[in-house]
Amino acid sequence: MKNKKTFDIVLTAFFLGIMILMSVVPFLGFIPIGPLNATILHVPVIIGSVILGPRLGAFLGTSFGVMSVINATTRPSALSFVFSPFIPIIGTSHGSWKALLVALVPRILVGIVPYYVYKFGQRFFKGKTNSISLFLAGIAGGLTNTLLVMNLIYFLFKDSYGQIIKKGADQVYGAILAVIATQGVPEAIVAGILTAAVASILLRLRKQNALGN
Repeated sequence: MKNKKTFDIVLTAFFLGIMILMSVVPFLGFIPIGPLNATILHVPVIIGSVILGPRLGAFLGTSFGVMSVINATTRPSALSFVFSPFIPIIGTSHGSWKALLVALVPRILVGIVPYYVYKFGQRFFKGKTNSISLFLAGIAGGLTNTLLVMNLIYFLFKDSYGQIIKKGADQVYGAILAVIATQGVPEAIVAGILTAAVASILLRLRKQNALGN
């Protein structure tokens, strides 16, 4: 048990270190595409969720959210106000605390949802096709991030977002769906592939470490 706890602590620190590196290196963790940033920072969170469980996964997700706030604050773009309460909303001189909901809530859930999808997949497939369960967990984590972020932007910052993308109120959700389809779905597929490849190796190592205890 002691070896397992040590392994989990080391792995958590490893994931956190990777996330910090990705967040501080320009165009690595946050990749500007139009008014929004594409990201692969959710991948370590998803893998951490599957291997370490929802508690440590939520910790990694919270860290991802904090990094998102820091990035939006220190490297502002047109839509940084939806991720940072310190960036003024377009047309005003102040930010909004609601930005914390966009930055934190989806990312915390990214650290929780994949674990349960993976466990469900194991039961459904009866452990025979572990790679499929991991792939589905990765996709679920990626979609959790994109779907929640984009829908929270719509419900909390619809008018301001519409001004940025130059769309009327009745066209904003169509633009949201376009981002989900063109950016969110590819991100989710990549997350699924990486989760299946990396998590399968780490799960074996964790099991071997526990057996060697």
